[in-house]
Amino acid sequence: MAAFWRQRPRHQWIAAVLAVAMPIGIVTAFYIDSGTNLQPRRTVTIIENFPANRTDEQIKAEQKIDQAARDKFKKERQEQFKRLDEKLERYGI
Repeated sequence: MAAFWRQRPRHQWIAAVLAVAMPIGIVTAFYIDSGTNLQPRRTVTIIENFPANRTDEQIKAEQKIDQAARDKFKKERQEQFKRLDEKLERYGI
């Protein structure tokens, strides 16, 4: 076996080292990555306490206010993406 490897040219040695190093590198990367994000992230749950005697009109008015806030956020977000798209267009992307 030793005689076989002594007769190999230099490029075959390099190919053999690379053939062994690449899978080891991939397995090592997976092993290192397996330790990340194991714990769940903390989540904050906001619960609003409403009085039991609210009228339907009060509920609908509050829903309209909430919907307006969501629409405003959505519009702002669309504007942000539009500005980003314009910047990328200038760069030819």
